[in-house]
Amino acid sequence: MKVRSAVTRLDPYIPGELKAGAVKLASNENPFGPSPLAIDAIVRDAATVNLYPDQHANRLRQKLSAVHNIPADQLIIGDGSDEIMAMITGTYLEPGDNVITAANTFSTYTYATLLFGGQMRTVPLAEGRFDLPAIAAAIDSRTRATFICNPNNPTGTYVTDAELRSFLEKVPKSVVVVLDEAYVEFATASDFPDSLSLLAEYPNLIVLRTFSKIYGLAGLRVGYGIASTSMIADLNRVKQPFNVGLLSQIAAAAALDDSAFVERSLANNRAGKETLYKALDDLGLSYYRTQSNFVCIETNTDAKALFRRVAELGVTIRPLASFGLPTAIRVTIGTPEQLTLFLQCFEQALSESRLPG
Repeated sequence: MKVRSAVTRLDPYIPGELKAGAVKLASNENPFGPSPLAIDAIVRDAATVNLYPDQHANRLRQKLSAVHNIPADQLIIGDGSDEIMAMITGTYLEPGDNVITAANTFSTYTYATLLFGGQMRTVPLAEGRFDLPAIAAAIDSRTRATFICNPNNPTGTYVTDAELRSFLEKVPKSVVVVLDEAYVEFATASDFPDSLSLLAEYPNLIVLRTFSKIYGLAGLRVGYGIASTSMIADLNRVKQPFNVGLLSQIAAAAALDDSAFVERSLANNRAGKETLYKALDDLGLSYYRTQSNFVCIETNTDAKALFRRVAELGVTIRPLASFGLPTAIRVTIGTPEQLTLFLQCFEQALSESRLPG
């Protein structure tokens, strides 16, 4: 059988690794597990899984509509926000069209582009941040979309409200601006964009969010997109029916009410950042101050080898060679106990890597 040429260009996704018995700080998961209200809802409604889910996830969309003060017909629910990325490229790309993003960011943007015969163009980060003026300058007549990760994975850096507004003014209305805000709930910067306020003014903007991070539902795969009604109507043409499972929809809707769990997670994240910053300053290592639930660290050594040794000692982290950063690692901000263990393992592995010979 002959595979499509576009498929031969796809590289498999490289996930954060598991190791039996090790603490996992590799995939930016919530260290407290899932929202307790979500678990209660799953247990309560587990006996209904003989039924097909609502293909438009109307209950969840109505709750999100109320939370964000956005009409429900401006929302689409996906099997993780990754699926919505593929919906976007599947809707708007013809073979030979191009998409633009940063050189060091989430790989699914490239996957979604290549899957439908598009060409991915990348622009270097500027001091670890998306260079929006350079991305705007790279747009040509065949550009159909740009992917902006804010905060950026893996650096945790962000573009400001003023920078995003300036960028949107420069982007032709025929180009979809995909703003991936998977980590938005963790952002604390006063000038972080209020992206939803921009939707009415920029109908080519779509904002993506997820239940995987702050709500601890990564294993249930629920994400959502917020955009103009016309863009959502376009995406619904390519959306698979019943794409999000019944219990996933139920759990996500319940999690939206779990303000206590969200606040506990955010408080832990704020404290954990400061713990890591102090330890890294003491070690004399460079890192990016983060607006997310992870920290990107420059190790000045082979990050893959460092990762393997840290895993042997009891913690899995993420080496960033697959992101184009071969000497950097990314570590999830875990509980205080998890971070203490990580720092012990990391310092030992780092000292061993610096030994002569």
